[in-house]
Amino acid sequence: MRNLLRLAVLLFTTATFAQAGHIMQAAGSVNMSMGGASTAQPLDISGALQWNPATISVFDSKIISFDIGAFFSSPELSSSLPAGAMWQANQYYPGQPASPAVSGVTKDSRGVSPMPALAMVWGKEDSKHTFGVSAFGISGFGVTFPQDNNSPVDAQGNPNPNFNPTLNSNPVNYPQAAKGFGHIESDYMLLQVGLAWAYEISKTFSIGVQPTINYAALKLAPNPIASPDFTPPAGAPGDKGYPVSDKASAIGYGAQFGVFYHSPGGIKVGASYKTTQKFSDLKFKNTYLDGSAAPDANFNMDYPAILSFGLGYSKANFDFAIDYRHVDYENTNGFAEKGWTQTGSVNGFGWKNMNIVSVGLQYKGIEKLPLRFGYTYSSNPINDELAFFSIPATAIIANAFEFGFSYPLTDNLMLNGVYHHGASDGKTEGKILNPGLAQTYPPYGAIPGSTVGYKMTTDMIMVGVSYTFAKK
Repeated sequence: MRNLLRLAVLLFTTATFAQAGHIMQAAGSVNMSMGGASTAQPLDISGALQWNPATISVFDSKIISFDIGAFFSSPELSSSLPAGAMWQANQYYPGQPASPAVSGVTKDSRGVSPMPALAMVWGKEDSKHTFGVSAFGISGFGVTFPQDNNSPVDAQGNPNPNFNPTLNSNPVNYPQAAKGFGHIESDYMLLQVGLAWAYEISKTFSIGVQPTINYAALKLAPNPIASPDFTPPAGAPGDKGYPVSDKASAIGYGAQFGVFYHSPGGIKVGASYKTTQKFSDLKFKNTYLDGSAAPDANFNMDYPAILSFGLGYSKANFDFAIDYRHVDYENTNGFAEKGWTQTGSVNGFGWKNMNIVSVGLQYKGIEKLPLRFGYTYSSNPINDELAFFSIPATAIIANAFEFGFSYPLTDNLMLNGVYHHGASDGKTEGKILNPGLAQTYPPYGAIPGSTVGYKMTTDMIMVGVSYTFAKK
């Protein structure tokens, strides 16, 4: 177990991206190709361990599975400010006209990220007990939006003589001295290790339990969890603004419980409940952009409870699965809270609960080449008026489509593969929020006439192998 944990941490310390809020819709190639639906249709051990531990009872051999994917996302961040929003005529800059209207788009420059999954199950044909262990990246988000220097205000906080109004000009990415946030970067990952046990109460009904331990790491630039250092007026020379954080980490724990029924006629029913994964505080060490030390900041961000229901049906050459999930963000630390603190730091994301529907179909009519098709729909947890707070976590994919296959390399070794494409349902958009204006424009300091929004697409190719040990 110690060696497994070491390998898991090594594999998962890079950023892993989610598609449903900050929740991975699936685990492994087979489960991903079914759109993540497996609460009542356990086609592979990774999907079974991820969504319903009771379903591992169908595996009566020792099986190990490893998958690795190349994940590419392309978020776009846009914003705009009306004329006069940065300064009014003769205010701060005598003799200058009011600031011009500005708008622009910044594209993410992060590139490709890996997505690994590791699982193992121990089952015996003559035993009512089945055991499993897994290490999955179940959550993650990350963006890299470069700073936009084409601002009406220069780095010293004065009108910029080199400002070109004909070029792209994204005010959210202006330098902090120019009242923007500068270079925006986030890097979050959550590794979950689970130990599962399933028990067959009868030949058709099983129960399962899975204690989990989690490791999370988060880095933010700038760090909105920390209080900014502003010298009035905001944006004038002398501001230190929001600091940049190091990578903070936290340990969490929780569990998952499941039930599973499969009839001789091919109908299958399953349900599972993953408890809130409770985490210790993320403790950030912060540094201002001028290199000086900033006060430390703590933030508590748990992983939400998830209730899943599934139906499955298997007949001849077809396996069908449909899952429904309810994600309880509204009672989760870090997501339930919203707005600004009195010192200008962020309270939390303020997300709504999510509904997720996953559908998958496997066709086995081609010898040695089962084909799978999957689809996932996810509701958007972000309120428009709070969209500004979720700029570091733009991974909101409404519609995801998958196509996958398997091919036996030997009697014991199976090759699996999947292609995924996802897209947000239009743009999530609200107003730019300024903590300094919260008293003037309550409750969050929305700048009148401003906009901030983001959208994205995702693509992934994943391959994996599963090995079934010969029965003694």
